[in-house]
Amino acid sequence: MPIKIPNDLPAFTTLSKENIFVMQSDRATGQDIRPLKIGIVNLMPTKIETETQLLRLLSNTPLQVDITLIYTETHLSKNTTHEHLQNFYTTFDKIKDTFFDGIFITGAPVEKLEFEEVNYWNELCQIMEWTKTHAFCTVHICWGAFAGLYYHYGIQKRLLDKKLFGVFPHKVKVRNHPLMNGFDDIFYVPHSRYTEVSIEDIEAVRQLEMLAYSEEAGAYIIADRADRQIFITGHAEYDRDTLKNEYLRDVDKGIEIEVPKNYFPNNDPSRTPLISWHGHASLMYSNWLNFCVYQETPFDLSELAKRF
Repeated sequence: MPIKIPNDLPAFTTLSKENIFVMQSDRATGQDIRPLKIGIVNLMPTKIETETQLLRLLSNTPLQVDITLIYTETHLSKNTTHEHLQNFYTTFDKIKDTFFDGIFITGAPVEKLEFEEVNYWNELCQIMEWTKTHAFCTVHICWGAFAGLYYHYGIQKRLLDKKLFGVFPHKVKVRNHPLMNGFDDIFYVPHSRYTEVSIEDIEAVRQLEMLAYSEEAGAYIIADRADRQIFITGHAEYDRDTLKNEYLRDVDKGIEIEVPKNYFPNNDPSRTPLISWHGHASLMYSNWLNFCVYQETPFDLSELAKRF
């Protein structure tokens, strides 16, 4: 089954060229099934790149997925045109009475700020509180994960001595969790961040469970015991050149930055990066849609209000 997105969203052309089954909205409405309703709260400045990366992974399923793109009203995006936001995105105020099978809250390049210093923090807190009653499962990515852990559980992020930057090996800690179904003993994930949450702080909260970790990159996947809030500190959704582009951007700005680890062949930025993480990224997102959402969420989403 395909992922349903607007016909003229830039991701539609990109994904179609990759032979990913995307369905035009008008065709999808003729199918007599209930698609999974997934919302993406996109906090990244490079919204088109991020939405395409996430849509690519969410399409790797036999289920039809209906996507709603959401942006924060209290922050003016400088890297995405007003036209794109008006054509393809909506605001929290317009969908706050809608129920979703799943919600994504992405990362954002604000991690060195205190959470309360972020100009859309109050709005994001409203959204995170709303997900408790209007989304069956919420996935927080990178800074979004740190924001979620802080808001829901009071876990504070910690500033690293230098940027954690590269592709790192990870291990499964809880093998019988549905999100980790089929994972290899060692799998790779890109990270690009200046902050972390400590494993000790996570383990001190009995409602949380660490599902996967890296000896170098630390905690990677954390979930609450009900599997309704999931926190992912890395970027499994990244494309081949995402870390390369971030590295070159920082070099051009004169920012002191090391070459991303385990990424360029022979650590040579002039060479094409090797992808070592896409297989497990696809598996994780498929597991999430199938085991954590589709098989658990009620057919009538309005029942979420009664359950939670």
